[in-house]
Amino acid sequence: MKQNNNRERTFKLKPPSIKWKLSFYMLGFSALILVVLWLFQIVLLPNIYKFIMMNEIKDASYTLAEAADSEDIDAIAKGLHEEGRYCISMLYFDGRDMIFYHAQDNCAIHSSEPRTEITLLNKLYQNAKLNNGEIVYRFNQDAFWAFLEQITSSNLKDFFGSGNAAKAGEDESIIYTVVTPTVSGEDVMVVVNSLISPVDATVNTLSTIFFFIAGVIVILALLLSLIISRRISKPIIEISNSAKILAEGRYDVNFRGRGYREAGELADTLNYAAEELSKVDNLKTELIANISHDLRTPLTMISGYSEIMRDLPGENTPENCQIIIDEAKRLTSLVNDVLDISKLQSGTQEMNMEPLCITEAVEAAMERYAKLREVDGYVITFAADRKATVMADRTRIMQVVYNLVNNAVTYTGADKTVRIIQSCEDGKVRISVTDSGEGIEADKLALIWDRYYKVDKVHKRAAMGTGLGLSIVRSITHLHGGSCGVESTLGVGSTFWFELDEYIPEIGDGNSETVE
Repeated sequence: MKQNNNRERTFKLKPPSIKWKLSFYMLGFSALILVVLWLFQIVLLPNIYKFIMMNEIKDASYTLAEAADSEDIDAIAKGLHEEGRYCISMLYFDGRDMIFYHAQDNCAIHSSEPRTEITLLNKLYQNAKLNNGEIVYRFNQDAFWAFLEQITSSNLKDFFGSGNAAKAGEDESIIYTVVTPTVSGEDVMVVVNSLISPVDATVNTLSTIFFFIAGVIVILALLLSLIISRRISKPIIEISNSAKILAEGRYDVNFRGRGYREAGELADTLNYAAEELSKVDNLKTELIANISHDLRTPLTMISGYSEIMRDLPGENTPENCQIIIDEAKRLTSLVNDVLDISKLQSGTQEMNMEPLCITEAVEAAMERYAKLREVDGYVITFAADRKATVMADRTRIMQVVYNLVNNAVTYTGADKTVRIIQSCEDGKVRISVTDSGEGIEADKLALIWDRYYKVDKVHKRAAMGTGLGLSIVRSITHLHGGSCGVESTLGVGSTFWFELDEYIPEIGDGNSETVE
């Protein structure tokens, strides 16, 4: 049975580009606007028109009813009649003259015979009184004329409740009746009649205009979306192309974000990232060079001395064995530095915090440098203003101390002097390590804490290392909530320090000491 070694390719559907998305959104927004216009200007226009007319007739009726006792009632009625083309009738039951204004030849009230008109007004008055002083009728104008011929023997409710409402395309007549008492205590009846003509012709005209406008809006929406998407996508495409160049390891790429603020900020961020990646790449290159040199030397010595001890009689001496042991320790130290910085930077380093008398811990650490003092003539001193306790991980804090002292021993001057000083002030405990070396240039002080950075790029036997020691110091100090720094003067020397909060046990704490 043959096996198919061809890899099955899976194709992931790419999301649409910003140009198509923006075009889709613009078309959707345009469609929404057109739907709203279509609803309000065509579908709902007859109902909206009737609703507005109905409110205007109602307002006119109440205006007349409220002004019934005014001396200017006649002028008010005439003004409303001329403004709205209403047919107005006001009947006073206290003996005052009636007010009539005809607006249309086919007025439902005044176009009938006097006898029929009086009968109609009486029935409107009776129905309004039965309906809390207000009643409105809406009906087919043509059907109303036939009704008026038999009004003396018919009932208004029978007519208006028998399916005679106006249908689409028909004239609709509205009679609004309000009955209210006057100052004399007698009633006044206000009857306002208006004919509402259908707006079919208007709707047809608006429909034609609507489709023309819809076509223009769709075209403009597409053009606008293309223009906007081009302006938005162009800087993004440029940044994306530059990012591809950056991904290839070319850190000299320049990101340009023109057009709008967000693109500019993104470009600035990526330029900063490219600059930092370039620095890291250079530092890693230096690390490889450093480690290659620093590992090669002890490995060569271990291999060389081992072969001598194997091949030459009498060379299996304690001195040769000690050299092999020392070089193996150097290898272990190099590897441990790389592992430590990896754990500290990734946050996986566990801390065992406990009260630590840092004064006694540093004093004990000085014993490790006894051989340097005795054999190589180094002068390493430690002075403390008083005993101080901090809350810390003993192993990690001692690692900080050793790294700073070893760094000072490596770079101190010809007098081989290293001074360690402990000082306590404002609840802080500071450990300072001073050498008498050449010092560090001011523009390099901020760089020495970076991973893999070494001020002295020349490989010396006395100045070997990965360039990770000070980075480890900074990481451990920050994990303890402390701080670190350096002060340096060219030709005089450098002082490295780290600072932690002093731990003062509370009364009753098992870690407190009894003072006699």
